[in-house]
Amino acid sequence: MSEHKKLTLCVFIDALGWELIRRHAFLDDIMKVKAPLGTIFGYSSTCDPTILTGVLPREHGHFTFFAYRPEKSPFGWYKYFGLLPKSIMERGRVRSKFSRIMKRVHGFTGYFQLYNMPFRYLNLFDYMERHNIFEPGGINGGQATIFDYLRKNRIPYCRPEGYNEAESVAEVEAAITEGSIRFSYLFLGRLDGLLHEFGTQAPVIGEHLAWYDKQIRNLYNVACQKYDSVRLMVFSDHGMSDIHSVSDVKGRIDALGLTFGEDYAAVYDSTMARFWFLKPGSRERIESVLAEIPDGRLMPSDELADYGCDFPGNTYGETFFLMNPGVLLCPSHMGIKPLAGMHGYAPQHPDSVASFMTNEPLEPMPNRLENLYVLMRGETPENPD
Repeated sequence: MSEHKKLTLCVFIDALGWELIRRHAFLDDIMKVKAPLGTIFGYSSTCDPTILTGVLPREHGHFTFFAYRPEKSPFGWYKYFGLLPKSIMERGRVRSKFSRIMKRVHGFTGYFQLYNMPFRYLNLFDYMERHNIFEPGGINGGQATIFDYLRKNRIPYCRPEGYNEAESVAEVEAAITEGSIRFSYLFLGRLDGLLHEFGTQAPVIGEHLAWYDKQIRNLYNVACQKYDSVRLMVFSDHGMSDIHSVSDVKGRIDALGLTFGEDYAAVYDSTMARFWFLKPGSRERIESVLAEIPDGRLMPSDELADYGCDFPGNTYGETFFLMNPGVLLCPSHMGIKPLAGMHGYAPQHPDSVASFMTNEPLEPMPNRLENLYVLMRGETPENPD
């Protein structure tokens, strides 16, 4: 068989956790192997670069979007927007529009969203995904991605760049029908949004998984008609936990009376709070409050190191406070309204675990996200011509 008759079809479904796969029928007659896949501590902004490069966060340099680095902040004069009425500047539509404008102004090519980060503090923070991670030079640590590898070795591939799932599926189907590609990477992200909005038990989740089943099944059948050999791999980046309560960590820290930007700095993500200490004594006061909050826990440095999140220079924080699974940090810099589902908890929790499946047995099987890079490389010849 000639190598150009082989197709590797990768389908990345955001938030398709192992617990969902256990509860729903999904490509059962096609996928001969289904298994849990260990995730990485953090969010998609951490997981995706790990999948693409095969290295841990400490190496590729991606974790969350905002980090305290006033000397490198591109947002110096945006603090003056903080003087405008909150009733306007905290509206989701206003912030989304500002995000689009700021992305163009600063030439960001990566994913950019202000979320609920206060304008008055923006000048203290750097944005950590300025570049498109799928394009050359997009990884903070400088590592090559699977797509750099494909381009370097002139391996034709298809990777739809849009977020409309039906359009992306159609683009991949057209490329398969032409028979001109040897690798495809299809991103399907709508499930993540549905899980955030409705939680894991809602009927709409099963309905959308059924739609995925139909679309992927069709792509696979078309590929089998056009190619001599088709490797189908479906995987995710993390799972999802149903939210049962919220915790106002930010309010407890604000009550200390310390001055943000002078005594300390913090980013309140949806499932964790990260702190930098700017004056003596602030660490002790803040950590003593955090230690009394039953909804989460202070993370020891050796645990962060085990997760590959011991970043040089404490880039993403000196102290991390992680919420218990199912507890949402709210209000936060990510939002002020509770969600039905969230991810970004301890990676080993069952709800956090990702999933992997394939139509043919593999040896060895991937056991964590960073293994996917080597797996994808192994499916593509270095010199196909």
